[in-house]
Amino acid sequence: MPKLTVTVSGSVQAIQFSPGSSVREILEGAGIGVRAGCRGNGACGLCLVEIETGETPPPTKNERFTLPPEQLARNVRLACQLLPANDLHIRIINTVSKPAWRDLAPDYLPCTPSHFVPTDGKLQAETAYGLAIDLGTTQISLSLWDLKRGHRLHGRVGPNPQSTYGTDIVARLIIAGDSPENARWLARLPLDAVAEALQEMCSRSSVPPQQVVKVALVGNTAMLALLTGADSRQLLQPQNWTRPVEYRVEQAQAWVSVLRIHPQATVEVISPLAGFVGSDLLAGVVATRLADQPGSLLIDFGTNSEMALWDGRTLWVTSAAGGPAFESCGMQCGMPAEPGAIYRFGGPPGSDELNFQVLGGGEAKGFCGSGLVDLIACLRDRGELTSTGSFSSPRHKDGYAIPPTDPAIRIVKKDVDTFQRAKAAIGAGISTLLARARLSTKELSRICVCGVFGQNLEVRNAQRIGLLPDTPPELVELCGNTALAGCERLLLSPEGTAELVSLREQAAIINLSQAFEFDSLFLENLYLQPLRVEKL
Repeated sequence: MPKLTVTVSGSVQAIQFSPGSSVREILEGAGIGVRAGCRGNGACGLCLVEIETGETPPPTKNERFTLPPEQLARNVRLACQLLPANDLHIRIINTVSKPAWRDLAPDYLPCTPSHFVPTDGKLQAETAYGLAIDLGTTQISLSLWDLKRGHRLHGRVGPNPQSTYGTDIVARLIIAGDSPENARWLARLPLDAVAEALQEMCSRSSVPPQQVVKVALVGNTAMLALLTGADSRQLLQPQNWTRPVEYRVEQAQAWVSVLRIHPQATVEVISPLAGFVGSDLLAGVVATRLADQPGSLLIDFGTNSEMALWDGRTLWVTSAAGGPAFESCGMQCGMPAEPGAIYRFGGPPGSDELNFQVLGGGEAKGFCGSGLVDLIACLRDRGELTSTGSFSSPRHKDGYAIPPTDPAIRIVKKDVDTFQRAKAAIGAGISTLLARARLSTKELSRICVCGVFGQNLEVRNAQRIGLLPDTPPELVELCGNTALAGCERLLLSPEGTAELVSLREQAAIINLSQAFEFDSLFLENLYLQPLRVEKL
């Protein structure tokens, strides 16, 4: 039986395999992680491995399309496309770090205080704790609260383990729809992750998990469908995208058992507004008090980006496919906003020097979403990128290296294309909302930028390349994770239920796929230039 020898993070492991399986399948079977964001068709280009020794089949058509010639020349291949027949020695380039929970940064929830005035008079126990959860496509955020004193004890953020089965929502919905076993597995993964984080927080706070009596959870519609075991195939049908959706925890006792909380704990999944407008958006509207001021626009950047505009009477709502661009998961050198990620680019005016800053300091491992925005804006300012997203010099045909002396970290044409498509969808969504509300960008009173992506965003750079409306920068608020902040408010305040009912009644949902102007707006917003929308 042939043997696959694997070098990963300095260690070497040998795996026997039967011919016919891809390297990715062999690695997954042995419990060795390799970054991936597709269903094994080579589309994401993330499962990079380098051939050390051994004979291999020639690159597939998908590999030649996805990988630049210089990588293929260095025997870099995609693990999902490589089917070895004989002994092979590889080195994994894009490893998957062990899922690790991190403390919420002090500015992670800037719009929410760490203390609330408790308003729930039904809590009879002397000690009672609650858990707020934001289930995102890429990350899960949660916080532990003392319900009697209205005090946040701890907050944690970590990766959604479902990402192994696809960085985008649609891929996971398709996988779940393939079989009941897949659906159950995708539902259990985030629940186990939440249980792990909860145990960590309870241990650090000296709180018995059995004293957690209330759980509130928000998320985008697809994540909630997968979590609750609903028929995820319905979300793949456009006619369901604007219809009301209600998800319930049918087996709350199973959740209680996995989380090891109080046997009679209340577990509430806040239902989405519609097909692809989740309860994370509703929580964001609650957290930012968006409906207090007409002309307020909220943009929650993510794999499924959601937008809301309050005109004083109606809450205009839509969503757009941001894909993995804002999380940088689908980029060749992209990574989440965690230690080692380049989050800021810049340089002296008139200079070719390009400086960068790394989250947590230390060596750069890649760039996150805000770093991508800065980098594209800088390259546009220097003439290295055209308004159509092409590199202006032939010397960058294989990408722009950062720094130029080290080709390990680079932005390639495919990365720019991915960002442009995501930006164009957001721009079309903003334009459509403004048109429906009969407002122009000049009539916007505030812009709330939400999500982890927006925490480190340089507003002027985002405006220069058309990611945000061309308004005075001081009107833009970087609000952090408003989904978790709003969920916390709903966890502690019974009045939040009435607020949600009111928001649902005032909401007008727009399905961009059925908006007649979407195609032309999308094409307009592909250009790397400021976004301007006039009143229609």
